[in-house]
Amino acid sequence: MNQSIFKPFQLGQLKLKNRIVMAPMTRSSSPGNVPNQKNIEYYQRRAANDVGLIITEGTCVGHKAANGYPNVPYFYGEQALAGWKKVVEAVHQEGGKIMPQLWHVGGVRSDNLEPDESVPAYSPSGLLSPNKPNGEKMSQGDVDEIISAFVQAAVDAQKLGFDGIEIHGAHGYLVDQFFWDKTNLRSDQYGGDLKQRTTFAVEMIKKMRLAVGEDFPIVLRFSQWKLQNYALKLADTPEELADFLNPLVEAGVDIFHCSTRRFWEPEFPGSELNLAGWTKKLTGKPAITVGSVGLDSGFVDEEKRGMNNLSDISTEQFDSIEQSLNAGEYDLVAVGRCLLQDPKWVHKLRSGDYDQMQGYTTESLKTLY
Repeated sequence: MNQSIFKPFQLGQLKLKNRIVMAPMTRSSSPGNVPNQKNIEYYQRRAANDVGLIITEGTCVGHKAANGYPNVPYFYGEQALAGWKKVVEAVHQEGGKIMPQLWHVGGVRSDNLEPDESVPAYSPSGLLSPNKPNGEKMSQGDVDEIISAFVQAAVDAQKLGFDGIEIHGAHGYLVDQFFWDKTNLRSDQYGGDLKQRTTFAVEMIKKMRLAVGEDFPIVLRFSQWKLQNYALKLADTPEELADFLNPLVEAGVDIFHCSTRRFWEPEFPGSELNLAGWTKKLTGKPAITVGSVGLDSGFVDEEKRGMNNLSDISTEQFDSIEQSLNAGEYDLVAVGRCLLQDPKWVHKLRSGDYDQMQGYTTESLKTLY
């Protein structure tokens, strides 16, 4: 590797030692929904091995229907916040930076989920996916309550010493369900065309910005694809993507985390730019690229509708990443599965020890390495 990916990055008060980001990955390893010693050591190992910025697994904001999976950590309540404070302290002790990903699953919530089996899913129009009802359509009171929960989580993150926050606005979960016309059928101010469907997120981000001030970074992760539809595009053209992104920029987003399944794929015909490249070009804001970095296949099997069990190392990507960083197409590179099972991956990349890099297997999901 040349040195662009290892150059420092600075945005306001956020100073990173390099351009490598640990992507958020659900681990379901927090019994009682509280970060424990294994979680602390898991993040601390990545910081000790020179990951520039860690974005935590999705953490549920303080709403009764925010969670959709077992053993996911919460970002509210005395015990959970105390656990996260220990995570922050451990990462900072190693010279690392860390942000929590704030999450609400919306219509993806399953029935009979502990601890309260009576709580339904909540989503913009009571839908999991097109023509597939699940749970309740959100009232204005629900909208206000959930926005307040996100804002409170941002305030708590700042108090705990986190280096910013990321909003999970991707993959067909709640915020993204407002973006998607097939799950947002509302006729009020939160529905309408693509620009109008950003209103829920825009209101949330504006209130966050007022609560945490101008210097606390707000990252928004978004995607074209959904868990419910891998082939979907919110925006079919750069012009539509600009219509989507501009209100979010005006609301206060500092960095866009542009989730794709394969970062090397162009986003629109006629250009080699990927989603992160287009996002930076259209907004001027820093962008994070992500999607199977270091591996030769995406993390989902589109045909079997599940996760790929295996992926081999692909070192050919590293030259194109370096070229894109040099060209200023995007600013940061998020690494998921490679860092999931190998805390020392950054060191191997720096030294060119590609033969020591490990391919991905689903076995890595079972342990906090």
